[in-house]
Amino acid sequence: MEATGSLQSAQSTEVVPLLAINDVASGYGAIQALHEVSLQVAAGEMVTVIGANGAGKTTLLRAITGLNRVERGQVRFDGQAITNLSPDRIVGLGIAHIPQGKQLFPALTVEQNLRLGAYLRIRGGARANELSKDIDDLLTLFPVLGERVGQQAGTLSGGEQGMLAIARALMSRPRMLLLDEPSLGLAPMMVDRIFDALVRLRAERGVGILLVEQNAAGALGIASRAYVLRLGNVLLEGSALQLRNDPEVLRLYLGGHARR
Repeated sequence: MEATGSLQSAQSTEVVPLLAINDVASGYGAIQALHEVSLQVAAGEMVTVIGANGAGKTTLLRAITGLNRVERGQVRFDGQAITNLSPDRIVGLGIAHIPQGKQLFPALTVEQNLRLGAYLRIRGGARANELSKDIDDLLTLFPVLGERVGQQAGTLSGGEQGMLAIARALMSRPRMLLLDEPSLGLAPMMVDRIFDALVRLRAERGVGILLVEQNAAGALGIASRAYVLRLGNVLLEGSALQLRNDPEVLRLYLGGHARR
């Protein structure tokens, strides 16, 4: 299947992207998972990448954040080349990555996990009252975490852990949030709550969001633009609305009909 001309021409209006991936190739040893992938996300924009298992979605996020080596191509953030920088330097520039599995510290409390999210800021001299205010703001954004602030993270439900993972990432005060399958394994009600929180983050805080999802219906329902990855290649790109109504996307990822 080839990308239609209408979809190719539907890319967002010409603006300087906050995050730009240009012809990036990356993989694992002899296995190449990405083949010259290009995409961009503007400041305050939510973009989703959908595709089946093995499409290269996780590798894409790992390549952006320095966890996977970029073999060819370039990653730029706010106009600066960040290709193959160390993950801590990339976090320091304003990109936060929430991987699959959330990777919380289960024996630590909700509040302790949040404070660990601000590690680089603390090392840079952030004041205690500043961090406390950020925590209060995040507990307002995620009220259920406020009810469990002293509870061990490992005792939270899957959806609550997902919220904590997002909140912890926000403690670094990122300008760009990368999320890898935040809906994985969650009940539909919790998926809706996670997606609603992402919509609020974009609208209220102006955070750019790159959302990798197998839940194509939900992701296309909240993003402004979308890319379809298949076998490490960008198969289609365009507005989320266009992709929701593309016959091949409907057949492969939406069960034959648009939802949400």
